[in-house]
Amino acid sequence: MKNGSPRVNLTKFKKTSITTGLAEMTSFRFEGIYPMLFAFFDADGQLDRDACRKQVDACIAAGSHGLAVGGLATECNKLTTIEKRQLSDWVLSDAAGRVPVSVTISEPTISGQIEMIQAASGNGAAWVVLQPPPVKSASEAELIKFFGQVADDSPVPVGIQNAPQFIGIGLTDAGLIELNNRHPNVSILKAEGDAVLSGQLAAASAGTFDLFNGRNGIDLLDTLSAGFAGVIPSPDAVDVEARIYNLYHAGEHGEAEREFKEILPLLTFLMISLEHLICYGKRLTARRIGIENVFDRTPAKAPTAFGLEVLSHWSRDLGRLES
Repeated sequence: MKNGSPRVNLTKFKKTSITTGLAEMTSFRFEGIYPMLFAFFDADGQLDRDACRKQVDACIAAGSHGLAVGGLATECNKLTTIEKRQLSDWVLSDAAGRVPVSVTISEPTISGQIEMIQAASGNGAAWVVLQPPPVKSASEAELIKFFGQVADDSPVPVGIQNAPQFIGIGLTDAGLIELNNRHPNVSILKAEGDAVLSGQLAAASAGTFDLFNGRNGIDLLDTLSAGFAGVIPSPDAVDVEARIYNLYHAGEHGEAEREFKEILPLLTFLMISLEHLICYGKRLTARRIGIENVFDRTPAKAPTAFGLEVLSHWSRDLGRLES
């Protein structure tokens, strides 16, 4: 183990069968609300170490069931390989085994992804999520081969980020199932689909994967009803989303729906686009964890005065996230 980071005991995160909503979920290894952490930068344009620590501690204190780092909302497309490694190391060190951490791997080559997985798993990552290489013309067979070669060298469970609307490339449901048949270590999926697509994926995969949705949680209750294990939103409303998840699984569906209706306008405003989410979601997260200034790494969407007014209106009931 590197850097003295505690390794997460995966056995304590295994769950027994639960019946909720429309679906019976059995033996999810990983589940719940895993906020995808933002990359905060300092005035000099470097990753902000203190902001990372505040974000990790605040999310865990708010009740998140796990943490995620390195994905699209972490601005992986603006980070060097060294910065990606640095940020995941910080998160794993700060989490200190309190919750499982998922690290998204966005290197464009098989060897690069394997190297990043070895580093993340060596520092205590519980599971990893692979992004496809940025080759939009790649065939499904080529993607299955790419992911399979990486997965075969992973010492931790592997997920696939299937988000063609954001990344420009992805697998069909049949392709994902074929990938699992050939490489059973690929046992988690990070999808970016609406309620109908989520239901279709859950039905097609029939329990093969622990399914997580993104879209900042705007489909939270529908995806849970479809049989998803959880959601990977941004951190800005993690306390509310974790509470909704817990209420739903406790059978308090009416209360879960009431809270969801209250937070949905904010989540919908934030999820206008990925760039919009990073712009306004990062500022709301900063406000809630006590970061005074947000420094963007260009190119970046700039907030407008009216946009900030809308953000303030829909988040007016959200207080400080204490760590």
